[in-house]
Amino acid sequence: MNVRRLIPTAAVIGAVALGLTACSASGTSDSRSGDRLDVVASFYPMQFLAERIGGDHVSVTTLTKPNQEPHDLELSYRQIGGLSDAGLILYLKGIQPAVDEAIKLSESTNALDATTLTTLEDHGTEVGGEEHGHDEHAHEHEGEEAGADPHIWLDPVKYTEVAKGVGEALEKTDPDHAADYRKNTAALVKELGALDTAYRTGLKDATTRTFITTHSAFGYLAERYGLTQEGIAGIDPEAEPSPARISALHSIAEKEKVTTVFFEALASDRTAKTVARDTGLRTDVLDPLEGITGASKGDDYIEVMKSNLAALRTALGAK
Repeated sequence: MNVRRLIPTAAVIGAVALGLTACSASGTSDSRSGDRLDVVASFYPMQFLAERIGGDHVSVTTLTKPNQEPHDLELSYRQIGGLSDAGLILYLKGIQPAVDEAIKLSESTNALDATTLTTLEDHGTEVGGEEHGHDEHAHEHEGEEAGADPHIWLDPVKYTEVAKGVGEALEKTDPDHAADYRKNTAALVKELGALDTAYRTGLKDATTRTFITTHSAFGYLAERYGLTQEGIAGIDPEAEPSPARISALHSIAEKEKVTTVFFEALASDRTAKTVARDTGLRTDVLDPLEGITGASKGDDYIEVMKSNLAALRTALGAK
């Protein structure tokens, strides 16, 4: 993963203007595709909720392609213009600057920021005088306290809160199908509740409760289930860690009986292998679920989260 690039404001303004002009010329501005409500999702966690709760009543367009690193997303004129046509826009502020800026400049009244549906927290930690495990995108999250971690979807309980909010937004936007949205929301909430139970029971007897990861995205998950996340780099999970950090991780691994260094599916495993080699640990994937690809260990959010649980159970020595 690369550090995210901010699109210059002037460029975004121009893109919004051109996009809106193009859409006006096309005459498609009724926010529906046939009988279905047009929903724009910023990236996979929002797409999953839209599809599962919206069902056959929505047509979902995702701004981020499956193999695309979401933090580095740059929007096309067509994508930006499409925001004005959407019946509902689902996004998560603080993850994708290009999306945040485009929505802000478009002055859309039908955009739902998922961070408003739950409470954000700061998951920064300090090791050896250096700050690690601190979410690398926190400083870009406007409207929240400095250090707010936006990775709420990796906590099934917080994701449930977001799911309920998305369901309510769909009911309000498309009241003709409100009953179906309520039914689909209830079914998904039940699934997420079962996932939460699986994590609670599956990790309760772990031999160690500390894990090392190249991407410090699992702060909410760690807090929810009594674990400790040790991030390697914090800003860029593909960056080489400093010798001091390697030494600190080596000490942590010995003290806490850590067995595994986790890396993510959409990024290189180079950093994880460097740390594993220098600390004598093995490597495995812990997927931050920012996109589903052919390399993902599952076809959707629920399946990949179950795969993550299995990986954590093995790494933490759960019985």
